[in-house]
Amino acid sequence: MAKRLLAALLALEVLGLLWNFWGGSRAVFAETEQVFGNPLMGFAPDADSEQLPDDVTLVYLDITWREWEPQPGVFDRETVAAENQLDRWRAEGKHVVLRFVCDVPGEEPHRDIPDWLYEQCGGQDYDTEYGKGCSPCYEDERMIRWHARAVQALGDWLGGDGFVAYIELGSLGHWGEWHVNTDEGVAPLPGAAVRERYVLPWLAAFPYAKLLMRRPFAIAAEKGLGVYNDMTGHPADTAEWLDWLAMGGGYDQTGEPNALVPLPEVWRTAPVGGEFTSSLPMEEMLGEQLSRTLTLLSMSHATFLGPKVPKEGVTGREAVLSALGYRLGVRRAALSAAWGGARLTLRWHNAGAAPLYWDWPVMVYVYDPAGTLVECARMNMALSALGPGDTMETSVRLTTPGLARRDHGGCTVTVGILDPMTGQPAVRLTTGEQDAQGCMVVF
Repeated sequence: MAKRLLAALLALEVLGLLWNFWGGSRAVFAETEQVFGNPLMGFAPDADSEQLPDDVTLVYLDITWREWEPQPGVFDRETVAAENQLDRWRAEGKHVVLRFVCDVPGEEPHRDIPDWLYEQCGGQDYDTEYGKGCSPCYEDERMIRWHARAVQALGDWLGGDGFVAYIELGSLGHWGEWHVNTDEGVAPLPGAAVRERYVLPWLAAFPYAKLLMRRPFAIAAEKGLGVYNDMTGHPADTAEWLDWLAMGGGYDQTGEPNALVPLPEVWRTAPVGGEFTSSLPMEEMLGEQLSRTLTLLSMSHATFLGPKVPKEGVTGREAVLSALGYRLGVRRAALSAAWGGARLTLRWHNAGAAPLYWDWPVMVYVYDPAGTLVECARMNMALSALGPGDTMETSVRLTTPGLARRDHGGCTVTVGILDPMTGQPAVRLTTGEQDAQGCMVVF
């Protein structure tokens, strides 16, 4: 009896030693309250801005057809790139919000389509309370074909990677917002069949970008498009826009009774963008009415705003930034023994208002005691599935010897989310410490 008891005690002691040596590790991380920008979310100031705050990762680029194609089939890449610093932004790892426009009301008579296109297709010069300009003949078959070619040329230039992240579908209407001032005699926009022909070329030309519409037309539901609100911060206009998303309804421009379709939770799978309204002072929206503004943003689940954005240091700016987009972090981590190595398990959480809509690579790195990278592995994780308030558990097998020991064999384990455009870790997590490469230190 005594011998069996002694053997049992010895076995327990051996198991204890093995646990201390090979028992793995666990860690719990708290989420920071610090506000910071991240790729593909936040503010998107004009691309011609001389300086950008450190927390800005997006720039807003609008291109008029007149700028883009001054002569038939001649596309002015050099001027557009130079005036909007596109080489600079690509080198700095920024991404672009693009809008192609054909009609921007202004103080002086002008046209935003090329003269050669106006001569072929015509248009309506106007002088209304919106300003002066020219509304093109959108139904002209020649204009539709030329538009598709112009879009494809843009795609050939900027659509081959993720540099252009978002496209706010313009092309139609004043400011590209898919409405015109019919109350002052401007001819209404065309019906659904024609309008859709101004959408489809973008899907083919920019396969890596997310497309957004000003209003939830049926094609937005059919093609999984996002939406944008250029009246962000305006309570009545934003309430109307939210009502479109909730209920759908008619389109007064053409009298179509069911042109708008309900997209009440469009933000779960497609992005929401826009910009602050110009009809209210920024000081009001981010000052005395900050609470109202944040409530409207919360209801919208917006990811980005631009180009009208608050300047750095403005009261309320950080509160607005914290209400935009995703905020990803790792709440728990565990390293355990596995056949031929160790298994790293991470529990993720999104404390933001929206998902990260791209499944960027999630990489795990192992460094030896000397700081040399000895192993990297990709986690099987769909970031886009991690919605607001969601948690997700992922794991990956690692083969570096000794990782499952309590001391991890002296190694350091980090996790990072790569931007495919740059091939570098780009997303700052809300938990843990960051290393020099921009990754979170897990163990």
